[in-house]
Formats: sequence, C-alpha cells, structure tokens
Amino acid sequence: MVAVSMQQGNLLLNLYVQPKASRDQVVGLHGEELKIAITAPPVDGKANTHLVKYLSKAFKVPKGDITILKGLTGRHKQLQILSPKLIPPAIQNLL
Repeated sequence: MVAVSMQQGNLLLNLYVQPKASRDQVVGLHGEELKIAITAPPVDGKANTHLVKYLSKAFKVPKGDITILKGLTGRHKQLQILSPKLIPPAIQNLL
C-alpha cells in the first residue's frame, strides 16, 4: 500500500487522520499512510465533513469530487479525489 498514487488522472490517498488538532495541516508520512491533522472533533461525522472541506480547498476541487472509499468511522481512511486542479507540494513529493 502506498500513501499517495495517481490512477487515471484521479488521486488516491491512504490517510491517517488526527482529529481535534490545533490546526489543519498535512503532517507527513505515518507508516504507509499520509497523516493529516484536522481541528474538528470525531463526533457525528464532523471530522469527515471537515476533512473533505479542507482537502477540497487544498486540491482546488468541489467537495463532491472527493469520495471517502474506506474508513468512514475510523482514523484510517482511503479517499479518491477526481482530477485535482492543484497538488500541494507536500503531497506532490510523495508521487
């Protein structure tokens, strides 16, 4: 498993999400996953909503173009981002 990969123009991310952090940021690699810290608490799907909103801004795509494929209720998630317009430098280095 790789943390970040491109498949047919779409970005596939394997994430380890840290909720209730002091700020939203891409932390770096955490084993074979990309660690992302977000400020939202892991309650009633707020962390997932906040994560999608954060990533939509980072990759310049609509929120509807981001799909959580695995891990809706856990810290380990797999996301697909359809045709990202921008790839942040921290993630570009992992491709």
